[in-house]
Amino acid sequence: MTDTRRRVKLYALNADRQWDDRGTGHVSSSYVDRLKGISLLVRAESDGSLLLESKIQPDTAYQKQQDTLIVWSEGDNFDLALSFQEKAGCDEIWEKICQVQGKDPSVDITQDIVEESEDERFDDMSDSAPPIELPPCELSRLEEINELMGSCLTSPMRKEKLAVAIENEGYIRKLLNLFHMCEDLENTEGLHYLYEIFKNIFLLNKNALFEVMFGEETIFDVVGCLEYDPSSPAPKRHRQYLKQLARFKEVIPISNPELLAKIHQTYRVQYIQDVVLPTPSVFEDNMLSTLSSFIFFNKVEIVTLIQEDEKFLSELFAQLTDEGTDEQKRRDLVLFLKEFCNFSQNLQPQGKESFYKTLSTLGILPALEITLAADDAQTKTASIDILTYIVEFSPSVVRDYTLQQTSNTDEDQMLINVVIEQMICDNDPELGGAVQLMGILRILLDPENMLASVNKSEKTDFLNYFYKHSIHVLIAPLLANTAEDHPAKEDYQTVQLLGLILELLSFCVEHHTYHIKNCILNKDLLRRILVLMKSTHTFLVLCALRFMRKIIALKDEFYNRYIIKGNLFAPVIDAFVRNNGRYNLLDSAILEMFEFIKLEDIKSLCSHVVENFGKVLDDIEYVQTFKALKLRYDQHQDKLKDRDRTALDSSICSSVPSILRNSRYRRDQRQLEEEEEMWFNEDDDFDDGEAVVPAANDILSKKLDSDIDSIGKMIDKKQDGNSPKLMNSSNKTGNILNNNLSNNATGGSPPSPTAGDVKSTTLFKKALVDYEGDSDEDDEEEGGDVLSPSPKRARLT
Repeated sequence: MTDTRRRVKLYALNADRQWDDRGTGHVSSSYVDRLKGISLLVRAESDGSLLLESKIQPDTAYQKQQDTLIVWSEGDNFDLALSFQEKAGCDEIWEKICQVQGKDPSVDITQDIVEESEDERFDDMSDSAPPIELPPCELSRLEEINELMGSCLTSPMRKEKLAVAIENEGYIRKLLNLFHMCEDLENTEGLHYLYEIFKNIFLLNKNALFEVMFGEETIFDVVGCLEYDPSSPAPKRHRQYLKQLARFKEVIPISNPELLAKIHQTYRVQYIQDVVLPTPSVFEDNMLSTLSSFIFFNKVEIVTLIQEDEKFLSELFAQLTDEGTDEQKRRDLVLFLKEFCNFSQNLQPQGKESFYKTLSTLGILPALEITLAADDAQTKTASIDILTYIVEFSPSVVRDYTLQQTSNTDEDQMLINVVIEQMICDNDPELGGAVQLMGILRILLDPENMLASVNKSEKTDFLNYFYKHSIHVLIAPLLANTAEDHPAKEDYQTVQLLGLILELLSFCVEHHTYHIKNCILNKDLLRRILVLMKSTHTFLVLCALRFMRKIIALKDEFYNRYIIKGNLFAPVIDAFVRNNGRYNLLDSAILEMFEFIKLEDIKSLCSHVVENFGKVLDDIEYVQTFKALKLRYDQHQDKLKDRDRTALDSSICSSVPSILRNSRYRRDQRQLEEEEEMWFNEDDDFDDGEAVVPAANDILSKKLDSDIDSIGKMIDKKQDGNSPKLMNSSNKTGNILNNNLSNNATGGSPPSPTAGDVKSTTLFKKALVDYEGDSDEDDEEEGGDVLSPSPKRARLT
């Protein structure tokens, strides 16, 4: 059998009952040795790789839908579909499938779909052998017809037989004739039966029946049948809505009749699914999966047909950006574009990328700059929706466009600033548009979705751009409302807007580094924001507090010094006092902030709070936060006093290297407990003295053993000697010897030790000893006079 190649798209139904695009390629049917049978092969259009290799099984049920679609199940819960570009290609492949299975190509399904167990299959064999005979389509038989259809829904095999019988006998058109008679006669009982009958026909879930019901001449009658719900006291008015209220507006003339018919049909079927039919919870799972697939493929086809019509889209964007276009016409153009983008959500990522690339090339972003600022509310809302679609799919497209505006566009006309202005000027009392625009800005400013960009400098470039050209526009309402000690405006719309701005600024503090820091410090922004702590709207007070909490969470000393210098805890304490211990969110939020300062041991803020607000906070007894903060402060002060005392004690020995003093007393964030610190302070001298003796050279040890009693006398007399009897820590000029460094000074024998040298050995952890015949150890400049020995020296004896 020769290959017959046709261009197709391969789809697979996922777990969410949505069709995933598996790629575009060319299909052929040929014999495959490995599979030992005629198989469908799809090779990718791009690289020729094999997308599909499926043997045509003799018992698999293949369905042909909409003249260009073939659907079948490859296995349990794995459905496949081939969508053909041309009807002729679909017909040719369908003939091959029917030829293999020995079926007539005129059918739309090659096999009965059986999904029941073996027991059910045997139970139904006697019933399913003959085809189902439908009663004559007469008014008097409507109850019988309704009962027959309801009984068939419980058996998949009987559902198939019923669908075939309805299709073969043209039963739908006969039922619609009865519908006209019932309406003319005002036969309410008959209309109720017809409602149930057509609802059950939908539940048969057969594409061939949908094709008949959704035809141009029949769809309104089908909708009419579904208006007479027995559970509703009065019939609905769906036909009136579809014919009179839902009028199709052809903003740009559509020359393609196929496209026009698809648009009308898709809208009406979508309305039936969303509005006319009962809610999906009434049915079993996936009972209307074929209806969803029908709408899905229609939308994909509409988007594809419009996208390929370059003349249509070019004319649309030309009118959209033309200054001479009136507001009504511009609104219709934008609404059409919004619906176009909405349909594109059915595309797979690869198709979406191509779609938005086409729109960008045609100039959708410059067009949105115009329509976002339009006075018409519908135009503005639709423009926000379109921009949301674009940003959610590819924020980099918008960032790249805004960066290109830097050199050739005024600041107030830049897209980002237009977005901010529209957010600030939203007239909606609930700020629905402002909330949506804030979400767009948040996506654009999120560094997380900048990392995967091809342009590695996108993050730096865009943030530089934003903080140079746009941040002042964003914070302008905030600064204007906090110029005095109290908020200037307290109306609901203003405080809602300030809350949105604060939410975005808090996001920037958390995710941006030096950019937002420079803005806060240079504009004294935190002080202005804390003015809002006096607002009568608690949620705005909490927004201001949250902003400060984000700053404190960074534990950045630049921010800490800024807070301390500006005394910026004062508005927070004032709000806390005004709250008067009420058990609410504000009380908890303020307590949590101080609890964080205590737990993270932010010393500078802890000291500032206790020293400046201790008297006020001492009276707070219903929580232990401030007592614990005061205790932590006292511990810090005790440590500082201990250091000062130790420094005073060691000042008599200024020749001790500063590096040793620092290493001994310097504390990092992981400080020892207070008791351990005090233990070390008490015993260091003794330990050091002990450590010296075992570490000394044998000669030194012997000398210490024999003359230990004379050491004090030697120190007092400041005797000089050339033999290395004691450890040298300094020479007469104040130079320090250190065995960690190499001293290349001349001479084989080291300088004689002084009394200060001997005393200083008690502070060394290492034995700094010069041995006979060794070169001098390294020295270190200490810059200080040799002082008299310490009285503590006696502890060596």
